[in-house]
Amino acid sequence: MTKAPDTGYQKEWLAVAAAAVTVVLWASAFVSIRSAGSAYSPGALALGRLLAGTVALGAISLIRRVGWPPGAAWPGIACSGFLWFGVYMVALNWGEQQVDAGTAAMVVNIGPILIALLSSRLLGEGLPRPLLWGMAVSFSGAVVVGLSMSGSGRSSVLGVLLCVVAAVTYASGVVSQKPALRHGGALQVTTFGCLIGTVACLPFAGTLVSEAAHAPLSATLNMVYLGLFPTALAFTTWAFALARTTAGRMGATTYVVPALVVLMSWLMLDEAPGALTLAGGALCLAGVAVSRRRPRPAPSTVVATGSPTARETSPAD
Repeated sequence: MTKAPDTGYQKEWLAVAAAAVTVVLWASAFVSIRSAGSAYSPGALALGRLLAGTVALGAISLIRRVGWPPGAAWPGIACSGFLWFGVYMVALNWGEQQVDAGTAAMVVNIGPILIALLSSRLLGEGLPRPLLWGMAVSFSGAVVVGLSMSGSGRSSVLGVLLCVVAAVTYASGVVSQKPALRHGGALQVTTFGCLIGTVACLPFAGTLVSEAAHAPLSATLNMVYLGLFPTALAFTTWAFALARTTAGRMGATTYVVPALVVLMSWLMLDEAPGALTLAGGALCLAGVAVSRRRPRPAPSTVVATGSPTARETSPAD
């Protein structure tokens, strides 16, 4: 008799593969933002990135005939599109201009913790022990990486508040997107979410046109890259993975990003990390590995019929 494939594990590995694509591309975004952010203001950069992403996603959706999302998916799409694609990107771009990269990394990385808490409260996902331990380890690693990168000491109250806004809108957007994926596909939810974020950023259109006329080609190409890959592709693979696992575990997976940023900065920008930075990156990776572990099922006691410990029952019971 042929054994049926373990669809549960297959679904898990598909989610892991999609999440891996997401975190690699999101890590690469930090390198591109450095170039684009020197020529574009926060709002203009967000709008340009979202425009590129919306055009790419729209073209793919038309080719694949994705269609209009069902009505039940729209509340989650609208909320995640406005908060995550719109407000989050502007707040993060602006916040990183006000504080050093280390401070921004530490503050924004409260996002996965907020995702776990909100998804437990609003989505009923629970807080398994491996997830809690993994997030604790990864967050400590993010703090270590942040401290090791905070060499300039440049910070401001406004910058910290903007990074907090980015963390809150990121977490709220993820938790809002999860219910939408019960009714719409990953490409569908991502495409219309990106469109809503683009509409929310349209007030920066004049600034984008003005800055694009004077920006160097490298900065504009980096902005387009941000739209095509860390936005269009990475947000779609994120939605694909989120539909197949919990929001809490997906949020914890993003703690891989600081470790990858350290590695990419080393390879692409020749910024050799110190021992403290490497140790923090290792903690981030270790915490994600712990958070992805499945909780052990509670042992069940099976009592054989007729055994000495079996309780004799009668119709009177």
